[in-house]
Amino acid sequence: MRTPWLALACTALCSAAGAQDAAAPTQPSTKPNAARFASLGPLAFGPSGVLFAADSKAAEIAALRVPASTAKGLAGDFALVGVDARCASALGVELEALRIIDLAIDPATQLAYLAVARGRGADAQPVLLRIDGGGAIEALEADALTIGRAALSDAPSDEPDARGRSSRQETITDLGFADGKVIVAGLSNAEFSSCLRTIPYPFAKAEPGAGIEIYHGAHGKLETRSPVRTFLAHEVGGEAHIVAAYTCTPLVLIPVKQLAPGARVRGKTIAELGNRNRPLDMIDYTKDGKPFFLMANSSRGVMKIPAHELEKWQGIEERVDGGGTQGLPYEKVAKLEGVEQLDKLDATHGVVLAREADGKLALRAIVLP
Repeated sequence: MRTPWLALACTALCSAAGAQDAAAPTQPSTKPNAARFASLGPLAFGPSGVLFAADSKAAEIAALRVPASTAKGLAGDFALVGVDARCASALGVELEALRIIDLAIDPATQLAYLAVARGRGADAQPVLLRIDGGGAIEALEADALTIGRAALSDAPSDEPDARGRSSRQETITDLGFADGKVIVAGLSNAEFSSCLRTIPYPFAKAEPGAGIEIYHGAHGKLETRSPVRTFLAHEVGGEAHIVAAYTCTPLVLIPVKQLAPGARVRGKTIAELGNRNRPLDMIDYTKDGKPFFLMANSSRGVMKIPAHELEKWQGIEERVDGGGTQGLPYEKVAKLEGVEQLDKLDATHGVVLAREADGKLALRAIVLP
């Protein structure tokens, strides 16, 4: 049985500034009796005012119409230290009962949105939070904001495997929006279970995803079952591509035009960025007229990666031993430590969720390096 959405007041508040703006009335779903969220996250913004939210347990993508707000957005000097404790307090739970899953910045308003789990295990309840530039935290009724859902017909089984784990939780590992389509990374029930799905918006029927095969240099073999952990849509050689990062950490180019329903697509591995590492989040930006990717990782810090002329890099087809790196180079950004999530704020700033030296989790604006 799915856990009902929290019936929270629309202005649960924890404000560093002590001020709060009233939320605008929410817009009802265009779907009668819209299904409640079984889970929440990852998040990605699409057309103005539309937030896409993954519901892996239900194997669905939801489109939410975020409510209007007169609150100011985050600025380049924004910092909210102890954001997880403040969110827990706003929701009336202990810090240990709260888990932040994803961060998204609305490019139109610079307001921050967090996908949060309230509680642990099977009883965890999905919550959508919004944070403004004054530090006010607001719980939004995501069910009421839902204006459409796309059901994924090829989701993996929810039955636990021999280790007691279900692949269903990785049905959706990351989301993006480009050229009028929601791009969905994750796992399917097909033979090539690693897949990318492209779903036109407004939603129509969600076709089965394309199965993705890559050569993983750190493992020295072809892989079809490891999901994309984080990705970007990026033009390479004049064509739209997905730049995808995987655990342990291959960076792969995948042509969007090949992502037909049910297709089997071989990606081109242009970098091995080190083993024993999980990429967490990635953004793209321009600095001094040159394009870059900024990628946060579980154990290898934040990487600044050059993003021009990617088509010139040869594909890696041989084992990369000893946890070494190969292919496209990167620069480790030493001043950015403990980063767990990041998103772009504007042309010169990003926003990170980062664990500080004292162990506190901060939501903080940064200058893009």
